[in-house]
Amino acid sequence: MSAALTAVQAALRAEHAAVYGYGVVGGRIDADRRDQAREAYDAHRARRDALQRTVRDLGGEPEASAAAYALPFPVPDSAAAVRLAAELEDRVAAVYADLVRASRGERRRDAAGALREAAVRAVRWRGESVAFPGLPERASASPSPSTTTAGDL
Repeated sequence: MSAALTAVQAALRAEHAAVYGYGVVGGRIDADRRDQAREAYDAHRARRDALQRTVRDLGGEPEASAAAYALPFPVPDSAAAVRLAAELEDRVAAVYADLVRASRGERRRDAAGALREAAVRAVRWRGESVAFPGLPERASASPSPSTTTAGDL
């Protein structure tokens, strides 16, 4: 498997997890932020669908979504749902940073755009930014550095 295909599959896994996670967020978020959660959910679904096409274009078989994903912490209320949304965006940004490194041309531009969008959504959820979105090893001052593993949110 090529480095590009491996990175695209990782991004696809992250988008599957984000779509699942936003289902949890949507069930717990206060009404005043529900539209924001819906917009993020829709954006991640669209990215997921585009990545499935990219995997096929690269000669691969898109990985299917897991039936469920382990949440990084309990989400009993709206405040926890907001923290989860920010964490989802941090994790997606980290995977897109890897895809930027592994890609060229249009795929690289698309990955950079997805990284930027995730970073902006994370700031909206968290209320503050990190120094290097998508690069948790560089964002040591970040309140929630991310690590992404398959099967985890």
